[in-house]
Amino acid sequence: MRITFLGTGTSVGIPMIGCECAVCQSEDPRDKRLRTGLMIEHGDQRLIVDISADFRQQALRENVNRLDALLITHCHADHVLGLDDIRPINFRHGAVPVYASDITWQGIRRVFYYIFERTHVGGGLAQITPHTIEGDFDVCGLRVTPFDVIHGRLPVTGFRFSDGKNEVAFITDCNFIPEASLAKLHGLDLLIIDALRFKPHVTHLHLDQTLNYIAELKPRRALLTHMGHDFKHSELSRILPDGVEPAYDGLRIEL
Repeated sequence: MRITFLGTGTSVGIPMIGCECAVCQSEDPRDKRLRTGLMIEHGDQRLIVDISADFRQQALRENVNRLDALLITHCHADHVLGLDDIRPINFRHGAVPVYASDITWQGIRRVFYYIFERTHVGGGLAQITPHTIEGDFDVCGLRVTPFDVIHGRLPVTGFRFSDGKNEVAFITDCNFIPEASLAKLHGLDLLIIDALRFKPHVTHLHLDQTLNYIAELKPRRALLTHMGHDFKHSELSRILPDGVEPAYDGLRIEL
Protein backbone atom coordinates (compact mmCIF):
# COMPACT_ATOMS: atom_id res chain seq x y z
CA MET A 1 0.00 0.00 0.00
CA ARG A 2 1.35 3.40 -1.00
CA ILE A 3 -0.09 6.59 0.49
CA THR A 4 0.34 10.10 -0.90
CA PHE A 5 -0.92 13.23 0.81
CA LEU A 6 -2.51 15.35 -1.92
CA GLY A 7 -3.24 18.14 0.53
CA THR A 8 -2.97 18.66 4.28
CA GLY A 9 -4.56 22.08 4.76
CA THR A 10 -7.76 23.39 6.20
CA SER A 11 -10.67 24.78 4.16
CA VAL A 12 -8.92 28.08 3.33
CA GLY A 13 -5.56 26.49 2.49
CA ILE A 14 -2.15 27.73 3.55
CA PRO A 15 -1.10 30.41 2.78
CA MET A 16 -4.48 31.93 3.49
CA ILE A 17 -5.55 34.82 1.26
CA GLY A 18 -4.49 38.14 2.76
CA CYS A 19 -2.72 36.65 5.78
CA GLU A 20 0.75 37.86 6.72
CA CYS A 21 1.43 35.49 9.64
CA ALA A 22 4.75 33.66 9.89
CA VAL A 23 3.29 30.38 8.62
CA CYS A 24 1.48 31.90 5.65
CA GLN A 25 4.67 33.76 4.74
CA SER A 26 6.92 30.73 5.37
CA GLU A 27 9.37 29.62 2.68
CA ASP A 28 9.30 26.03 3.96
CA PRO A 29 7.43 24.01 1.30
CA ARG A 30 5.97 21.84 4.08
CA ASP A 31 4.00 24.91 5.22
CA LYS A 32 2.29 25.27 1.82
CA ARG A 33 -0.92 23.29 2.34
CA LEU A 34 -3.56 22.67 -0.29
CA ARG A 35 -6.98 21.50 0.82
CA THR A 36 -7.06 18.01 2.31
CA GLY A 37 -7.01 14.93 0.10
CA LEU A 38 -5.41 11.47 0.23
CA MET A 39 -4.35 9.03 -2.49
CA ILE A 40 -3.92 5.32 -1.81
CA GLU A 41 -2.37 2.95 -4.34
CA HIS A 42 -2.45 -0.82 -4.03
CA GLY A 43 -0.91 -2.88 -6.79
CA ASP A 44 -1.98 -1.17 -10.00
CA GLN A 45 -5.14 0.29 -8.44
CA ARG A 46 -5.58 3.87 -7.23
CA LEU A 47 -8.22 5.47 -5.04
CA ILE A 48 -8.58 8.98 -3.69
CA VAL A 49 -10.29 10.11 -0.51
CA ASP A 50 -11.92 13.54 -0.95
CA ILE A 51 -11.54 15.73 -4.00
CA SER A 52 -10.94 19.34 -3.08
CA ALA A 53 -11.07 22.49 -5.16
CA ASP A 54 -7.29 22.04 -5.44
CA PHE A 55 -7.59 18.60 -7.06
CA ARG A 56 -6.50 19.71 -10.53
CA GLN A 57 -3.26 21.11 -9.10
CA GLN A 58 -2.75 18.04 -6.92
CA ALA A 59 -3.41 15.62 -9.79
CA LEU A 60 -0.94 17.38 -12.07
CA ARG A 61 1.71 17.41 -9.33
CA GLU A 62 1.29 13.67 -8.65
CA ASN A 63 0.68 12.64 -12.28
CA VAL A 64 -2.78 11.23 -11.52
CA ASN A 65 -3.76 10.02 -14.98
CA ARG A 66 -6.19 7.31 -13.85
CA LEU A 67 -8.59 6.94 -10.96
CA ASP A 68 -10.17 3.62 -9.99
CA ALA A 69 -12.33 4.86 -7.12
CA LEU A 70 -13.21 8.00 -5.20
CA LEU A 71 -14.32 8.00 -1.56
CA ILE A 72 -16.01 11.07 -0.06
CA THR A 73 -16.05 11.76 3.68
CA HIS A 74 -18.69 14.53 3.59
CA CYS A 75 -20.14 17.17 1.31
CA HIS A 76 -18.35 20.33 2.39
CA ALA A 77 -16.84 22.56 -0.28
CA ASP A 78 -13.21 21.82 0.55
CA HIS A 79 -13.84 18.08 0.17
CA VAL A 80 -15.96 17.86 -2.99
CA LEU A 81 -15.54 20.89 -5.25
CA GLY A 82 -12.90 19.19 -7.40
CA LEU A 83 -15.42 16.65 -8.70
CA ASP A 84 -15.71 18.36 -12.09
CA ASP A 85 -11.95 17.93 -12.53
CA ILE A 86 -12.27 14.17 -13.03
CA ARG A 87 -13.60 14.87 -16.55
CA PRO A 88 -10.20 14.45 -18.29
CA ILE A 89 -9.95 11.06 -16.57
CA ASN A 90 -13.47 10.23 -17.78
CA PHE A 91 -12.51 11.12 -21.35
CA ARG A 92 -9.88 8.36 -21.35
CA HIS A 93 -11.18 5.80 -18.86
CA GLY A 94 -14.94 6.30 -18.45
CA ALA A 95 -16.99 6.72 -15.29
CA VAL A 96 -15.33 6.71 -11.86
CA PRO A 97 -16.94 4.70 -9.02
CA VAL A 98 -17.72 7.07 -6.13
CA TYR A 99 -18.46 5.87 -2.59
CA ALA A 100 -20.24 8.02 0.00
CA SER A 101 -22.80 7.76 2.78
CA ASP A 102 -26.47 8.49 2.12
CA ILE A 103 -26.30 11.89 3.83
CA THR A 104 -23.22 12.79 1.79
CA TRP A 105 -24.95 11.76 -1.43
CA GLN A 106 -27.83 14.06 -0.57
CA GLY A 107 -25.40 16.97 -0.47
CA ILE A 108 -23.51 15.91 -3.60
CA ARG A 109 -26.75 15.64 -5.55
CA ARG A 110 -27.66 19.20 -4.53
CA VAL A 111 -24.28 20.73 -5.34
CA PHE A 112 -23.75 18.80 -8.60
CA TYR A 113 -27.39 18.51 -9.64
CA TYR A 114 -26.45 18.93 -13.33
CA ILE A 115 -24.45 15.68 -13.27
CA PHE A 116 -27.51 13.73 -12.17
CA GLU A 117 -30.30 15.56 -14.02
CA ARG A 118 -28.42 15.51 -17.33
CA THR A 119 -30.16 18.71 -18.46
CA HIS A 120 -26.90 20.59 -18.95
CA VAL A 121 -26.24 21.64 -22.54
CA GLY A 122 -22.70 22.14 -23.82
CA GLY A 123 -19.40 21.04 -22.31
CA GLY A 124 -18.58 17.78 -20.62
CA LEU A 125 -20.12 16.37 -17.46
CA ALA A 126 -18.26 14.43 -14.82
CA GLN A 127 -19.10 10.74 -15.18
CA ILE A 128 -19.51 8.83 -11.93
CA THR A 129 -20.98 5.54 -10.79
CA PRO A 130 -22.56 6.21 -7.37
CA HIS A 131 -22.26 3.68 -4.54
CA THR A 132 -23.94 4.26 -1.17
CA ILE A 133 -21.86 3.08 1.78
CA GLU A 134 -23.84 0.77 4.04
CA GLY A 135 -21.09 -1.30 5.67
CA ASP A 136 -17.67 -2.76 4.91
CA PHE A 137 -16.80 -2.98 1.23
CA ASP A 138 -13.93 -3.99 -1.06
CA VAL A 139 -12.37 -1.58 -3.52
CA CYS A 140 -9.00 -1.53 -5.32
CA GLY A 141 -7.98 -4.75 -3.59
CA LEU A 142 -8.49 -3.20 -0.15
CA ARG A 143 -11.01 -4.00 2.56
CA VAL A 144 -12.63 -0.74 3.66
CA THR A 145 -14.35 -0.31 7.01
CA PRO A 146 -16.34 2.94 7.26
CA PHE A 147 -17.15 4.57 10.59
CA ASP A 148 -18.80 7.78 11.74
CA VAL A 149 -17.12 10.76 13.35
CA ILE A 150 -18.88 13.98 14.32
CA HIS A 151 -18.12 17.35 12.70
CA GLY A 152 -20.16 19.79 14.78
CA ARG A 153 -23.53 18.15 14.15
CA LEU A 154 -22.70 16.52 10.85
CA PRO A 155 -21.79 12.83 10.59
CA VAL A 156 -18.59 12.45 8.59
CA THR A 157 -17.30 9.13 7.29
CA GLY A 158 -13.89 7.93 8.39
CA PHE A 159 -12.26 4.99 6.64
CA ARG A 160 -10.09 2.08 7.75
CA PHE A 161 -8.15 0.37 4.95
CA SER A 162 -6.64 -3.10 5.08
CA ASP A 163 -4.54 -4.91 2.48
CA GLY A 164 -4.24 -8.02 4.67
CA LYS A 165 -0.88 -6.89 6.04
CA ASN A 166 -1.24 -3.20 6.84
CA GLU A 167 -3.97 -1.31 8.65
CA VAL A 168 -4.50 2.40 7.94
CA ALA A 169 -7.25 4.79 9.06
CA PHE A 170 -8.12 8.26 7.77
CA ILE A 171 -10.10 10.73 9.89
CA THR A 172 -10.75 14.29 8.79
CA ASP A 173 -13.11 17.07 9.90
CA CYS A 174 -14.30 15.99 13.30
CA ASN A 175 -14.43 17.20 16.87
CA PHE A 176 -15.63 13.91 18.39
CA ILE A 177 -15.14 10.21 17.72
CA PRO A 178 -17.94 8.00 19.13
CA GLU A 179 -17.06 4.94 21.18
CA ALA A 180 -18.43 2.60 18.51
CA SER A 181 -16.02 4.12 16.02
CA LEU A 182 -13.07 4.07 18.41
CA ALA A 183 -13.65 0.33 18.77
CA LYS A 184 -12.87 -0.05 15.05
CA LEU A 185 -9.58 1.83 15.29
CA HIS A 186 -7.30 -0.37 17.36
CA GLY A 187 -4.32 -2.23 15.91
CA LEU A 188 -3.46 0.41 13.32
CA ASP A 189 -0.12 0.67 11.58
CA LEU A 190 -0.94 4.25 10.58
CA LEU A 191 -3.56 6.72 11.78
CA ILE A 192 -4.10 9.90 9.74
CA ILE A 193 -6.14 12.33 11.80
CA ASP A 194 -7.54 15.85 11.88
CA ALA A 195 -5.65 18.45 13.95
CA LEU A 196 -6.75 21.98 13.11
CA ARG A 197 -4.92 24.21 15.60
CA PHE A 198 -3.75 24.66 19.19
CA LYS A 199 -6.95 26.23 20.57
CA PRO A 200 -10.29 24.39 20.85
CA HIS A 201 -12.65 24.60 17.90
CA VAL A 202 -16.37 23.84 17.69
CA THR A 203 -16.17 21.47 14.70
CA HIS A 204 -12.57 20.24 14.55
CA LEU A 205 -10.13 18.48 16.82
CA HIS A 206 -7.49 20.73 18.30
CA LEU A 207 -4.01 19.39 19.01
CA ASP A 208 -4.55 18.22 22.61
CA GLN A 209 -7.71 16.35 21.64
CA THR A 210 -5.96 14.73 18.71
CA LEU A 211 -3.03 13.62 20.87
CA ASN A 212 -5.45 12.19 23.45
CA TYR A 213 -7.13 10.06 20.78
CA ILE A 214 -3.74 8.92 19.49
CA ALA A 215 -2.68 7.98 23.02
CA GLU A 216 -5.88 5.97 23.45
CA LEU A 217 -5.69 4.17 20.10
CA LYS A 218 -1.91 3.57 20.16
CA PRO A 219 -1.24 3.31 16.41
CA ARG A 220 2.31 2.43 15.41
CA ARG A 221 2.51 5.79 13.66
CA ALA A 222 0.23 8.86 13.48
CA LEU A 223 0.22 11.70 10.98
CA LEU A 224 -1.67 14.97 11.40
CA THR A 225 -3.65 16.53 8.57
CA HIS A 226 -6.24 19.28 7.89
CA MET A 227 -3.95 21.75 9.64
CA GLY A 228 -4.41 25.51 9.83
CA HIS A 229 -1.86 28.29 10.02
CA ASP A 230 -1.28 27.86 13.75
CA PHE A 231 1.18 25.13 12.86
CA LYS A 232 4.63 25.74 11.44
CA HIS A 233 5.86 22.32 10.36
CA SER A 234 9.38 22.58 11.79
CA GLU A 235 8.17 23.88 15.16
CA LEU A 236 5.26 21.46 15.50
CA SER A 237 7.53 18.52 14.70
CA ARG A 238 9.73 19.36 17.69
CA ILE A 239 6.92 19.29 20.26
CA LEU A 240 5.06 16.16 19.15
CA PRO A 241 5.54 12.85 20.98
CA ASP A 242 7.44 9.96 19.42
CA GLY A 243 5.51 8.33 16.61
CA VAL A 244 3.45 11.43 15.83
CA GLU A 245 4.31 13.78 12.96
CA PRO A 246 2.65 16.52 10.92
CA ALA A 247 2.04 15.39 7.36
CA TYR A 248 2.78 17.67 4.43
CA ASP A 249 1.64 17.96 0.84
CA GLY A 250 3.34 15.40 -1.38
CA LEU A 251 4.45 13.15 1.51
CA ARG A 252 4.59 9.54 0.30
CA ILE A 253 4.56 6.49 2.54
CA GLU A 254 5.16 2.88 1.51
CA LEU A 255 3.60 0.25 3.75
